[in-house]
Amino acid sequence: MKLRTVFLVTALIGASFPALAQTAPEPAAPAAGQAPASATPGTASVTAGAAVLDAKGGAVGTVASVTGDIAVIDTGTVKASVPVASLATSDKGVLIGMTKAELEAAAKGAAAGQQQQFLASLKPGTAVSDQHGGAVGTIEAVDAETVTVATGTAKAKLPKNAIAQGANGAVIGMTKAQLEAAAKGASAPAG
Repeated sequence: MKLRTVFLVTALIGASFPALAQTAPEPAAPAAGQAPASATPGTASVTAGAAVLDAKGGAVGTVASVTGDIAVIDTGTVKASVPVASLATSDKGVLIGMTKAELEAAAKGAAAGQQQQFLASLKPGTAVSDQHGGAVGTIEAVDAETVTVATGTAKAKLPKNAIAQGANGAVIGMTKAQLEAAAKGASAPAG
């Protein structure tokens, strides 16, 4: 079968990249003239739905969930997993030693690093699925910038950034039928 090359830009619908903020500094001491908030470090009352504030009382987000010793903080832009031990609780909510901007930057940096590590691990034979878990095909070839996905009836050369790490491996934003139709449409003669 002749390799049909098609460069497709796909939306990674529903593919989210979990971000891990590995460590967070302890909350800073209150500024001179401010009354210290009564804060308790650790797991005292870090619960889903709690407001998360920085050391100066600025809004950071809310606790989306707590699983074991990890709390997921939703800033509205990112969801960042942080150790519960790096949080403190006060009468106003959960305190973190980072501003919203700092937490978002750390989470985005961690996500980018994880995506780069995942892309470097791709190899021929890796199964590819769509965003709903449906089988699409397998990776046939990988080069510095692209990945060739074979479905059995078509082959498509995709930019590496069109592939994300899902719960069960490599995920693209198209179904098998959509990928095959796009590959066949792109290889049709002009005219």
